Amino acid sequence: MTIVEGIETRGMRHCETTALGVLLRHEGLDLSEPMLFGLGAGLSFIYWDSKSMAFPFLGGRVKPFELTRNLAARLGLALRIEETTSPRKAWENVAAQIDAGRPVGLQLDSYHLDHFQSKVHFGGHVVAMYGYDEDHAYLVDTGQQGGAVRTSRTSLAMARAERGPMTARNRSFTITPPVHPPRWQDHLVPAIKACADAFLAAPIANVGHRGIEKAAGQVPGWLLRTERPERDLPQAALLMEKAGTGGALFRALYRDFLGECTGLIDDGDLRTGHRLYGEAATMWTDVATLIEKAGESGDAAYLKQAGVILHDLSRIEREAMQVLRQL
Repeated sequence: MTIVEGIETRGMRHCETTALGVLLRHEGLDLSEPMLFGLGAGLSFIYWDSKSMAFPFLGGRVKPFELTRNLAARLGLALRIEETTSPRKAWENVAAQIDAGRPVGLQLDSYHLDHFQSKVHFGGHVVAMYGYDEDHAYLVDTGQQGGAVRTSRTSLAMARAERGPMTARNRSFTITPPVHPPRWQDHLVPAIKACADAFLAAPIANVGHRGIEKAAGQVPGWLLRTERPERDLPQAALLMEKAGTGGALFRALYRDFLGECTGLIDDGDLRTGHRLYGEAATMWTDVATLIEKAGESGDAAYLKQAGVILHDLSRIEREAMQVLRQL
């Protein structure tokens, strides 16, 4: 068995920030999960639907791995990424890092992992790997998935090689800080403004605050969008609240990030943005609850109410980002 010593196997709420936390703590940089999420400008929104999809998807963050790229670039961290179509090379890339005493991040499809009870394909899942033996790989996943877990090397290879939406070609990555540790506090305002700019200037109508407004118009008709509303609507609500989002479709994480920032920066606009995202987080949880009730009861009135709240959310998040952009 080969295990990287001194790994803190702390499973947090979101997969990518959990993996980043493991890698960065090993390098001596210990940041909270909301801080990792915020410095990586992770918040976004997308309403995603197409004829090929069984049911629409509400996404609350940037694309998989974009958060990691943002964080590394902002803090001056050396991000080494390796991808390959060769299963042998893919394993060698990972084993070499573990043998050298360094944990490694992996992007893969969670469907194949032994510890996942919910068998749904998601190619944007991220874990940290810190050891292996002849049969198993030792991983850190979210707290919801068990934190310190193991999966067979066979299942890991399948998860890494899976092709489909959001997948990567056996992607593995390591992070190395510069010789002089970054003063991350200096990067809070640039990260907030970058996130606000991207949210407000989304190029298509189903992203950012315009995407939330589109959802406000589409969600009331969701009972007619599926033949299995009793399955699909509660599943959508579950994905919003508990599937690694930290609650409220990532708005709780961003609220907490802004709250930490208010303790470091004395700024009225920042406090306003924090207050507005506190309101938004509560309202997103209300939306998820209403969607779940609609699926269980078949009553479209719940979805109509959710649409009204989503309309308000589009305005509130637009106002919050407009204020935060002025920092």
